[in-house]
Amino acid sequence: MKLIPRLTALRQFDTCRLIPSRFADLEDSVLAPLADGDTMLRDLFDLDNATNDRLRGESGLLPGIGVDELVFGVPNFRIINAAYTYARPEGSRFNDGDRGAWYCAFDADTALAEVAFHKAVEYHEIDRFDDSITYQALLADFSATFHDLRGADAWQACLDPGSYVASQALAAELLDAGSMGVIYPSVRRPDGTNLACFRPALVGNVRKGHAYRLTWAGSPLPAVESLD
Repeated sequence: MKLIPRLTALRQFDTCRLIPSRFADLEDSVLAPLADGDTMLRDLFDLDNATNDRLRGESGLLPGIGVDELVFGVPNFRIINAAYTYARPEGSRFNDGDRGAWYCAFDADTALAEVAFHKAVEYHEIDRFDDSITYQALLADFSATFHDLRGADAWQACLDPGSYVASQALAAELLDAGSMGVIYPSVRRPDGTNLACFRPALVGNVRKGHAYRLTWAGSPLPAVESLD
C-alpha cells in the first residue's frame, strides 16, 4: 500500500497570505490610467483580458483548473481565483505550472519569513539587495480535512529547502486523489506552519489584515515595518 500523509481535521482562523499591495485590489485594471475615453478603455480591457489567466480560468480556458472549481459572488473572489489561475511557470512547493494553490501561514511572522526568503532569492540572482515593497496581508479561515506532513520523517524530501521535485510529485498524486490540500512545517521559519489549499471553495472569509513594508538595504534580510 502506498504511503500517504495522515489526514487532519483543521479549524484555523486568521491564516495569513501576503501579496504585493498593488495586486490587493483586483477590481481595477492597471491599464485604466492609459485610456483617454470609453472606447479606448474597452479596447484596452479586451487586450488585457486576452492574456489574463484569471479571466481565462473563469471562462474555462485553462488546462489545470476547471471553471466549476473557481468561486464567484463572495468577497474577494477574484483574489481567490487568481491564486489558482496564476501559477509560476516552474510551480511552487505543492503545485506545478498549470495550477496554483492558496498558500498561507498560520501566523504573520511565518508569512513574512516566506516572502522575505523568496524575494531574497530573486535579488541574489541579480546581486542587488536594494528594494522596498509594500505587502497586504489577506486573512482567511479554514474548516476542512487536509493531508498533514507535520511530525513525520517520511516527508522530509518534500520539505527540501532547495528543491520542489518531491513535493510537487506528492501534490500531483494527492490532487488526483481528491485531496483538499497540505499542512506542512515552514521551511523558512522554525516552528512556523503553512497550508497549501488545493480547492478554491475552501478559502473562507477572505479579508484584508495589516500591511507591511519590507525594505532591503544591502542585506538578504529586510527591515519589516507594519503600516497599520
